[in-house]
Amino acid sequence: MSRPPRLAAALLAASLFAPSPAAALVAELSQREIEVTTGFTGAELLVFGAKETAPADLVVAVRGPALPFVVRQKTRIAGMWVNGASEIFNTAPTFYAIASTRPLTEILPESERQRLRLGLDALPLRPEGSRDDPAFRDALVEIKTDAGLYRQVDDGVTLVGDRLFHTRVFLPPTVVPGPYRVDVLAVQDGRIVAARDVSLVVRRVGTSAEIWRFAHDHSWFYGFGAVLVAALAGWAGSVLFRRN
Repeated sequence: MSRPPRLAAALLAASLFAPSPAAALVAELSQREIEVTTGFTGAELLVFGAKETAPADLVVAVRGPALPFVVRQKTRIAGMWVNGASEIFNTAPTFYAIASTRPLTEILPESERQRLRLGLDALPLRPEGSRDDPAFRDALVEIKTDAGLYRQVDDGVTLVGDRLFHTRVFLPPTVVPGPYRVDVLAVQDGRIVAARDVSLVVRRVGTSAEIWRFAHDHSWFYGFGAVLVAALAGWAGSVLFRRN
């Protein structure tokens, strides 16, 4: 199904289940499970739903599993770049995307944003060591943003009429498998009036899953095999070039 009909069908479904006075917000995903194969090039996730007719801003946040992440500072010594000081962030989200109907700073007060961890500047990225250098945190956010794993779009949620809304979130090929959480918030006059959370699973399947499992269960053999294959490829290339 092409994109416009698929979006129209999603919005129609949202309108059929429009929120009653007891349910101020309804949210759903175009897919609850994303399969990562060897040919995986990324996936686009459609978040859609309906809200009460009362004026309200919407915020959609997608969070991936948290894993340790090391940020290393490059140092130039004798004309060569080498690894210098480093910092370990134990609970860095592997994926974080947030979209809203307008800038977050205009929707929620700073204290509430920090409490709910909404926005790239509100992520709880705290280093393990005693060094409190904001440059390492900024570098982590920049690395993740350049890789498409962190994203903030201030006008990324589209309202259709008084009730319906939708936004699209792209998960790049480097997305980490695991459980994901999608939070949808309706905000009015600086306070949250309704909230919904939807679960999403990203998992490896097929050959990709087998390679990943072997690499983690037998890391020594996998590393040795990778080096051996690279050496054989280099030797075969040198032989061919000599013959030519």
